[in-house]
Amino acid sequence: MFPYVFMAYLLQTVGGISQFAQGVDAVAGYAILAAFSACYVIAVPSSMEHPRGRRVAWLIPALIALCGAEVPFARADAFVMGVFIVVPAVAALGPRSWPIVTVVVAAPIVVPWTIPSWHSGPAVVTAASIALIALALYGFFEVVRGNWALSEARVEIARLATENERSRISRDLHDLLGHSLTTITVKAGLARRLGATDPGRARQEIAEVEALARRALHEVRAAVSGNHTITLATELATAKEVLGAAGIAADIPRAPDVADAAHQELFAWGVREGVTNVVRHAHAATCSIALSQGAIEIVDDGTGGTAACGNGLRGLRARVEAAGGRLHVGDNPHGGWRLAVNVTVHGDGAR
Repeated sequence: MFPYVFMAYLLQTVGGISQFAQGVDAVAGYAILAAFSACYVIAVPSSMEHPRGRRVAWLIPALIALCGAEVPFARADAFVMGVFIVVPAVAALGPRSWPIVTVVVAAPIVVPWTIPSWHSGPAVVTAASIALIALALYGFFEVVRGNWALSEARVEIARLATENERSRISRDLHDLLGHSLTTITVKAGLARRLGATDPGRARQEIAEVEALARRALHEVRAAVSGNHTITLATELATAKEVLGAAGIAADIPRAPDVADAAHQELFAWGVREGVTNVVRHAHAATCSIALSQGAIEIVDDGTGGTAACGNGLRGLRARVEAAGGRLHVGDNPHGGWRLAVNVTVHGDGAR
């Protein structure tokens, strides 16, 4: 409503019409003023919300033309209407409105000086008022634009935060459930095969399946709440167990301490994804895991390759890149499939 407060200035134009126009001329003067007011009321919101729209493109010239048409009826008092020209002009054009502002400020000084019969002299006060109002409105509309931009930025930040959280939950659930369900499937199959020949071992495998299912449920709840963490030691132990249950000979380091402590959780995700893909896709007979301070490598002798573009590897790549590392997934030069995670260890370079 702030720009409409200035409409009280039009009372000066009304006074000029009543003083210098009579009869039909007065009616014409009031009609022009009414049309000017209507255009102004439409132009203000349009110039703020759609500064480059078609409506603004013709409303501002219409305001200038109506102001000029009012001059014969209100004389110098018509130049007060210039205040209402600079409002939408500054709102829509910002600094680019200076030609319009210059003309509107100069008119109250130049026109009365060129028409001696008015006996009014240059309207310096009117010109100064228009210039000051234009300057104030420029600052006002810049604040409004800044607030709008800030509001839009907050909405975008909230949207991105929601999207990132959704992506995190999706990635964690895939990594957790993919590994857990693969392990449960392998162990359940082993228990079925042992059911007839070794019932005791089969019952043991079923008990482990139950424990795995309970752990998977706990991990899913932790992932949704954002409190889930995994350890490299646990993943290495689980990898040995899963590979053995799948009939794959495993060569796995016993201690994770050789790896840099800051990257052990990342390497744990690499072990989980790599071993899951070996069991599900590789059709391998052997699998080895090599661990160093800044790298981990998982190699098998199977066919591999089928999971190169899966969601799990995309999620792992995102984790590795977020840690400033590199992920390599592809054929092993010596046959089989290779997954390697390399990170930079402080003071040691890339491994």
